[in-house]
Amino acid sequence: MMKTLSPDDAFARSAPMVYTVVTCLDELGKPNALGVSWVTRASWSPFLMLVSIDHSRYSHAGIRQNREFVINYPTKEQEKGALVCGMSSGRDIDKTVASGLAFVNSEKVRCPTIDGSAVSFECRVIGEMETGDHTVFVGEVVASKGHPEEQNHLYVTHNFTMLALGNEE
Repeated sequence: MMKTLSPDDAFARSAPMVYTVVTCLDELGKPNALGVSWVTRASWSPFLMLVSIDHSRYSHAGIRQNREFVINYPTKEQEKGALVCGMSSGRDIDKTVASGLAFVNSEKVRCPTIDGSAVSFECRVIGEMETGDHTVFVGEVVASKGHPEEQNHLYVTHNFTMLALGNEE
């Protein structure tokens, strides 16, 4: 028999969730990176992706001001650096240095892409919606790149344990 769960308990049971690192520029134009699990596709035509960012996050103001971001799906080999991006704030450290990840120029947006990601989607913000303590940014994908042979991007559990799930058949 199913039982009533608290929102926190129910959410913990929905794990694992995809783990991405969203790269952006801060309000001064400096690159930053943020661990984000609340990401999804919204449309094929046009190709739209959604990211949900807490209002208190350092990256929030930068995305709102600069109107662009990159969704990077890090690989198992990038786990340590990806976790740094999710567990620290750009207010306190330069995550492009502290993470040890390699950042490269994107094709169509000013914020960087994480080199070696399984896949990366460069997005321009075309809309946003306030959803309580988060803003959902709607990004139109203007470029994408990745490594077709790399299928093991990261997932995260409710207690921030990282997993790499492949396409096992």
